Amino acid sequence: MQLRFWGVRGSTPTPTASNLRYGGNTPCLELRTKSGNLFILDCGTGIRPLGHALEKEFGKKPIKARIFLTHYHWDHIQGIPFFTPLYHPQNQFLFHSYEFYDGSVQQALEEQMTDPYFPVDMSTMRAHRHFFKIEQERIAYDELVLRSTRLNHPQGCLGYRIECDGKVLVYATDNEPGDRAGDEAVRRLADGADTLIYDAQYTPEEMKRYRAWGHSNWKEGVRIATEVKAKRLVLFHHDPDRDDKSVDKILKRARDHFDDVVAAKEGLLLKI
Repeated sequence: MQLRFWGVRGSTPTPTASNLRYGGNTPCLELRTKSGNLFILDCGTGIRPLGHALEKEFGKKPIKARIFLTHYHWDHIQGIPFFTPLYHPQNQFLFHSYEFYDGSVQQALEEQMTDPYFPVDMSTMRAHRHFFKIEQERIAYDELVLRSTRLNHPQGCLGYRIECDGKVLVYATDNEPGDRAGDEAVRRLADGADTLIYDAQYTPEEMKRYRAWGHSNWKEGVRIATEVKAKRLVLFHHDPDRDDKSVDKILKRARDHFDDVVAAKEGLLLKI
């Protein structure tokens, strides 16, 4: 598997000079398998430049991708209206996530483009769009096997364990430690992972101030990676007020406790 980061910032886009090295776009990851199948994790503002890159790569050939959303908070879906491949009829996108208490996956995504929030609605998107409900389950998609579980986050969030060609990628963003069931769930999900992508929005010192906001810190990421014997830890979902130098400091602290740690940044390419 080959993984590229297009958006790594949490909560809101922050395109400022002080964080250009890590990037200011909100969450979006592109995953390719050896056979060329395309998977997208989350649709924050990082999906806009991904869309431009895909159109340049595919030209007039159709683009097909499965999209897995962790949840529906704005920073994880706000790039959808600006993902230009969705406006071309030859393309096909399959959206997967949980159904929220009052509606379907399709409804959750369409409502952010309704009056008065956006000038056009989702009917202007001419690509073939399909919507699928997933919960805590294990499903095979092409040559990839995906297991999902609920994380501890307001209004819900899914964590994903992706297995392919004998390798394991775990995407566990937007997770707050301290809930017993949630803590056990994220550890089961991450067990033996080759790469664990984990929420590091706050520092340990900031956690008390932001209790119940649904996020974690680098130290908890190190603790989980150590306990489950993960090979690599990726710190993700950087706080919007965290500039490049501050992320560097967090990364240095994490590397004092775990050998293979990287901080997610836009353009980072990992082979798994």
